[in-house]
Amino acid sequence: MPLRTPPDPRLALLVAAILPGMGHVMIGRAARGLGFAFFTLILGWLSTKFAPPDANFIGRHAGGFFVWALSLPDAYKSARIDAARSKMRQ
Repeated sequence: MPLRTPPDPRLALLVAAILPGMGHVMIGRAARGLGFAFFTLILGWLSTKFAPPDANFIGRHAGGFFVWALSLPDAYKSARIDAARSKMRQ
């Protein structure tokens, strides 16, 4: 069975920036990506419940943005590691 070529790490980063967790799904780490997506939604929702009423949009959804920001470098790093391993096998 031929090994698939891993996607470009920059593409994984772009997808992760547009849809939280989907960069991980694209590189084959679906459980990790869906975990990031789930916690982005849950913490974003929880932040709205505890944020002060005069907070701006970012402040009201700070928990979600925090998890989303953590997922970006993780997706990029994971894709880079996959690409490096693929090059070493060749």
